[in-house]
Amino acid sequence: MSSSTAVPGQSPIAETAPLSLCALEPHVPADRLVAEMVPPPRFDSVRFDTYVPDPNQPSQVEAVEVLSGFATGLGGAHATGSGKRKWFSKKPAAPAAPLGVYLDGGYGVGKTHLLASLWHATPAAPSLKAFGTFVELTNLVGALGFQQTVQTLSGHRLLCIDEFELDDPGDTVLVSSLLSRLVEAGVALAATSNTLPGKLGEGRFAAADFLREIQGLSSHFRPLRIDGEDYRHRGLPEAPAPYSDEQVTEAAYATEGASLDDFPSLLDHLARVHPSRYGALTDGLRAVCLTEVQPVPDQSTALRLVVLADRLYDREVPVLASGVPFDKLFSEEMLNGGYRKKYFRAISRLTALARDAKGLVAQ
Repeated sequence: MSSSTAVPGQSPIAETAPLSLCALEPHVPADRLVAEMVPPPRFDSVRFDTYVPDPNQPSQVEAVEVLSGFATGLGGAHATGSGKRKWFSKKPAAPAAPLGVYLDGGYGVGKTHLLASLWHATPAAPSLKAFGTFVELTNLVGALGFQQTVQTLSGHRLLCIDEFELDDPGDTVLVSSLLSRLVEAGVALAATSNTLPGKLGEGRFAAADFLREIQGLSSHFRPLRIDGEDYRHRGLPEAPAPYSDEQVTEAAYATEGASLDDFPSLLDHLARVHPSRYGALTDGLRAVCLTEVQPVPDQSTALRLVVLADRLYDREVPVLASGVPFDKLFSEEMLNGGYRKKYFRAISRLTALARDAKGLVAQ
């Protein structure tokens, strides 16, 4: 049993040292990648009726209605109603209606909430539905191989792809080919996407561009526009200012299951761990404590940090930090470049997690 040491004027400090993410190098077997293709813990309990539409944005109400109907329409054995591919036909029967829906909107309007709600509302066993980010889907293909991935997912009723990435043409072609095979097998699709380089406009990737990028799949998607502001800042206070190194360290020792790392070392460690393992890197964490947070030095490092921020946000792991505030992580050049939407999403999510971490600091 661990004991604690009382420090005058401070909370008790646990004798057991906090974890270090830099000391972890998790191995993730392929079967775990398949089993974990479900909505992340943050979205375990979301449903259409827990989505709170902005009263000033009618498109949000419409989105709930359309997606609810889409889920109901998947109540048959398969999206085509067949349940199995007709192996002896020359080609699969064309569906009467689009087998997919694309949620088109900026960051923070609740696209992931709605996508997860669609997964939950679809009347099928969890083993017949898959939910994951584009990165997780490409990692699955890398682990299983293309043909095995097709075989594994072709019996599913629904595949939800969050943050469909269109920055890498090779990966876009790979996943588009995969989705074409799945559509042939009668799998319904739902997706959100990120921003292509040069598509700066509203900070989102427009539906017309998404449909053009996936080429032959465009006829299978119904675009669904969702307008609105980032809900994480709708009526909420500003993100808390960073704490001191001493406050962060004290909180890490006082919080069971917390990790403690200096930010530069963590960035170096992320370069040695494949992003497909970042989720496993956070297994069991109750909080992440970071000292010496500073602007990221280059784009490759920044993109790895984005993936980690997504995994922490998915798992609702609060982040307590010292150093610069999270809105100073990325340079102006990065925030004005092709990956700007990813960086703004990371800032938004880390800010939300920073607010969640306020209770870790002794008052």
